[in-house]
Amino acid sequence: MTSWKEFEIQAPELAAVARGVMERHKHKVLATLRKDGSPRVSGTESRLDGGELWMGSMPGAVKALDLRRDPRMAIHVTSPDPDEADPSSWAGDVKLAGRAVEITDPKVLAEAGLPGTDSHLFRIDLSEVVWTRVEGDELVIDTWHEGAEVRHIRRK
Repeated sequence: MTSWKEFEIQAPELAAVARGVMERHKHKVLATLRKDGSPRVSGTESRLDGGELWMGSMPGAVKALDLRRDPRMAIHVTSPDPDEADPSSWAGDVKLAGRAVEITDPKVLAEAGLPGTDSHLFRIDLSEVVWTRVEGDELVIDTWHEGAEVRHIRRK
């Protein structure tokens, strides 16, 4: 798995766009796996700090319990709808996939502002980042997978 900082080194242009979209939108959609393997989506917030992508959760939240059991996850960062007269003005969506690693070190929790609580803190290790947008009359998808070059896909 890849830290955010390593992703920035491997794919700096895509990382800059992904960061911009993520920082414009506080609320994101998190996908986790339930005990029976079926998907669950939940609202979440994340932050980039110290070269890492972090996500927190309230004590006992089902998304945190899902991630403790199976750390595979995805985050979808949506954006406002584009102007129908100018679809190219749309900033696009960003999707991230990887694994959530729960942090239990009291020092790290205190630095994150979570001392003495039962809240959960997860570091997200990335395996995939995708940016989807419209350019002219084409859907454009930039996709990065851990250890690979960014691929550019265009569809009419």
